[in-house]
Parts: sequence; C-alpha cells; structure tokens
Amino acid sequence: MTSSSLARLAPPLFVLIWATGFIVARTVAPYADPLTFLLVRYLLALAVLGLIVLVVRAPWPRTRREWGNGLIAGALLHGCYLGGVFWSVKHGLPAGISALVAGLQPLVTGALAGPLLGEAVSRRRWAGIGLGFLGAVLVVAPKLGDGGVPAFPLLICVLGMLSITFGTIWQKRAGSAQDLRVNAFVQYIGAAAVTLPMVLLTEDMRLEWTLPLIGAMAWAVLGLSIGAIGLLLFLIRQGAVVGVATLLYLVPPVAAIMAFLMFGESLSLLQMAGMACAAVGVAVASRS
Repeated sequence: MTSSSLARLAPPLFVLIWATGFIVARTVAPYADPLTFLLVRYLLALAVLGLIVLVVRAPWPRTRREWGNGLIAGALLHGCYLGGVFWSVKHGLPAGISALVAGLQPLVTGALAGPLLGEAVSRRRWAGIGLGFLGAVLVVAPKLGDGGVPAFPLLICVLGMLSITFGTIWQKRAGSAQDLRVNAFVQYIGAAAVTLPMVLLTEDMRLEWTLPLIGAMAWAVLGLSIGAIGLLLFLIRQGAVVGVATLLYLVPPVAAIMAFLMFGESLSLLQMAGMACAAVGVAVASRS
C-alpha cells in the first residue's frame, strides 16, 4: 500500500476501529476489573510490538530524551486517559456523560494548538468543531438519563480527557519523527507504568478467562492497541492535531450503530440526526 493510499484510508479506518473500544468495554465488564484488563492489554501489546521491532530491526530511541518523550506520551495517551475514563465509569459516571466529556477534546485541542504548536485554527475549522460537538451531544443525549452526576468521577474523567489532549500535542511536538512501531512500544511501557499502581491500589485483579474475554482481549491488543494506535500516530505525523482530534466526533455515532447491530440498543431519529451533524462537522473541519 502506498503512502497516499494509507493517508486516504487511515481516517475512516481509525474511526471504525477506535469505536470498537466501547464494544470491548461492554463485552469485558462482567468478566474483568477494567484497569486490570487494560494492564494486561498493555503488556500483551508490548510483547507483540517488541517481537515486531526485533524482527524488522527498527531503530530504538538513541537518547534518554527520546525514551522519556515516548514514556510521557504513553502515560498521557493511554494510561491516564483510558485509566481515568474506565475508573470514572466504574465508579458511577454515566457512559453518556463520559462520552460528552471526551467530546470536549477537539475544542480543548483547538484552543491549545495555537499557543503550544503554532497551528492556526481557521473559522471554518472552528465551525466544523462546533458542528461535530453538537452532533456528538445529539448522539449521546438519549443515554444521559436523569440521575445525579458524581463529582469526583466526573473530575477524573475530565482529567482523562485533558490527558489525551496533552498527550496528542506532546506526541506531535516530541515523538512524531520516531519509527511508529518503536514509538508505540515505548508508549505502552509508560502506559503500563501508570496503570500498575492504580490496579494494585483499587482492584482485586479479577480476570475470568471466558471465551468473550479472550476474544475481546485479542481484539483489544491487535485491533486497538496496535492497529488503531498505529493509525493515530500516523495521522498525528501527517496532519494538524486539531484535524485528528476532530475525527473523534465520529466515534460516538459509529459506536452507537455497532451497539444497535450487536446488542440491540435503541437508535432514535435524534441520534441519527446527530450522526449526520457530526459527519458534516468533521467534513467541514477536515476540508483542505
């Protein structure tokens, strides 16, 4: 596959694979503690990526600074973000609220890209970001419910959203020149280092190795930790971080369609209108 072909296919493939993360989380919930699942996922991803790096003889980071940049990016992009979202949902934060908080990322990224990266965010792109956020709100609105929102889990979820925002910016500034396979390997070391203390402090390390859990773990490692993250790192290297972040607005609509097909969850006209709105927003924000 040529570089230009991958550049065209990467955005839709990334959205499609990333959306399966919500399906994985729902599938494994009865069989595993969430942070324990994430820790094992990181360790298995390290084993697979380490083997790939050794086989292809990709160059390792040469300086402590390069190692440190990868570890920090991994701690932010994976450990703190996924750990924070999984922990907050486990401790009572509604999934719809967590999705809305995650939907703030392109807005925050757009606000920070100028001062931190020197990226100019045009009015057209801001309009697309706004339309995308409105679409995400409409998609998750029927799932918000009327219950109270626990303050501390909400705070942890917000910190997780900020973590992936700063992780994306950090990756763009410090790690985008490294071999993607090596970069991902180093990142998962950072992710595991952040997640292990949280597992030891908050969970019983429960894993019931049933067929659904094994299948979900295999997909989480190969599809999400290697496939989706590889595409994310490629997209960050190829384009502006604001445009990459805006793609995440398409994740709730795609995840809602998957949940409808796999679990029979409802799909209302309001949600379908939100999907269309999110798609238009991403198209507007991403147009060259």
